[in-house]
Amino acid sequence: MSNSADSPQGPVRRFARRPVRLLTAAVFALAGLIFVTSFNTAKGTDLRTDDSLLKLSDLIKQRSDKNGELEESTSAVRSDVDALAQRDDGSTQAEDAKLKALQRSAGTDPLKGSALTVTLNDAPPDARAAPGYPEPQANDLVIHQQDLQAVVNALWQGGAKGIRVMDQRLISTSAVRCVGNTLILQGRVYSPPYKVTAVGDQEKLKKALAESPAIQNYQLYVEAYGLGWQVDENETVTLPGYSGTVDLHYAKPVV
Repeated sequence: MSNSADSPQGPVRRFARRPVRLLTAAVFALAGLIFVTSFNTAKGTDLRTDDSLLKLSDLIKQRSDKNGELEESTSAVRSDVDALAQRDDGSTQAEDAKLKALQRSAGTDPLKGSALTVTLNDAPPDARAAPGYPEPQANDLVIHQQDLQAVVNALWQGGAKGIRVMDQRLISTSAVRCVGNTLILQGRVYSPPYKVTAVGDQEKLKKALAESPAIQNYQLYVEAYGLGWQVDENETVTLPGYSGTVDLHYAKPVV
């Protein structure tokens, strides 16, 4: 009877210990895998404090600077190509004059003349509401995309012959876009203050700015919270010709 009673207990106890041993081995194996993966990822550095890991803002700045260098290189190459093409292109004077007019209209040629410069800026860090206005929210104290677009649209409406935003010439396909508190224009990133310069009749340009409903609304925030607004007259300004790509990119249906 004793043998029959002991015989089931042995195998049962051995069976109970086996999962524990298997689980222990699995835990050690998993820990080893984590250590190896961490080592291969960090390559001997601290994953939390590795200075080589760039912040997103640093990466954007690097890409912006690189785009600027590429634009300058493209502009230089384009000038060389144009010079070679004009040596002996077989065109008549009338055709050359027509091409020159098209280049001016497209904004690829420099433009010189009297101008108006509009400067927009965020409110001071310690900005408070003027008497009679509610305390500002964070969005009330920064320049938004619609503010820049309002200025550009008003200047075009006022008969601007050409417009430069920061250091770049605008053309018909240019898009003024803001992400957070930064301006992204043709692959470059800019921070306030933002300067918009337009060549044209100064009185007509100022009149268009004053009559713009969007700018009138912006002026309320200038008065209430101290957003930056300055208009300067320039006797002579030379806007650079647009030197970026003119290729259009658009979505295509999937067949």
